[in-house]
Amino acid sequence: MIPKICDPGNHDPEFPECPVRVKEFEVGRIRAVEKVSYAEAVKIVEAASKDDEAMAVDAQQSVDVAVGISAISRMAKTYDYLFKLLLIGDSGVGKTCVLFRFSEDAFNSTFISTIGIDFKIRTIELDGKKIKLQIWDTAGQERFRTITTAYYRGAMGIMLVYDITNEKSFDNIKNWIRNIEEHASADVEKMVLGNKCDINDKRQVSKERGEKLALEYGIKFMETSAKANINVENVFLTLARDIKSKMDTKLEGNSPQGSSHGVKISEPQKKISFFPCALL
Repeated sequence: MIPKICDPGNHDPEFPECPVRVKEFEVGRIRAVEKVSYAEAVKIVEAASKDDEAMAVDAQQSVDVAVGISAISRMAKTYDYLFKLLLIGDSGVGKTCVLFRFSEDAFNSTFISTIGIDFKIRTIELDGKKIKLQIWDTAGQERFRTITTAYYRGAMGIMLVYDITNEKSFDNIKNWIRNIEEHASADVEKMVLGNKCDINDKRQVSKERGEKLALEYGIKFMETSAKANINVENVFLTLARDIKSKMDTKLEGNSPQGSSHGVKISEPQKKISFFPCALL
């Protein structure tokens, strides 16, 4: 029997560490984000729990995410669009660092591998419209795949990240694209990111190969560096603009869907450092 997780709303710093097996929390989180039935959420989590390690979620991270989701639902709706984005790719390619650079304008070289899934929020402005970006950072390890693929549903934009100093992470981009084709919406916007482009002396994947792969699938490509803050802001703004353009086109041809909902989180514009790492 899985112990009841501590209540995030009344979490006491002095309270003993919450249990690491957090099935009920995962069920609640999937329901809150994906709007699925309890039975569907249980099915997703139970499939993942076949691997005990997949449920070994850090207690404090669990509390933070639960509190974050609760806060989102309580805050005023002062936005024009809500875009759900995903970062996917092999473990260690720098997905969390890219997200942290965009959301916090900071870099931390001591991040450990993401356990399960985490998210950040930032609101930007494009063409006079406020757009809330809800960005989900997924674990790259195979043992978390059942949990992370559940979050593909409803994603409007997906960034496929590889490490330019790791040939295998680049080769696996095709596998990640197959996951998208299997689990995500057919019209989801995609972009390939070659991360760590500041480490040119250890480069194993040329920029030209990244461009060729993106052309093969008809999607955009850009090289980035979370550490040197190269093109990170640009990739998120570009993806958001492409999603907005597609959405506006649909709205012009159809009646409004009324699906935009979110919160306003105002942040100052950050400096964008450009490099020979460029958009295709």
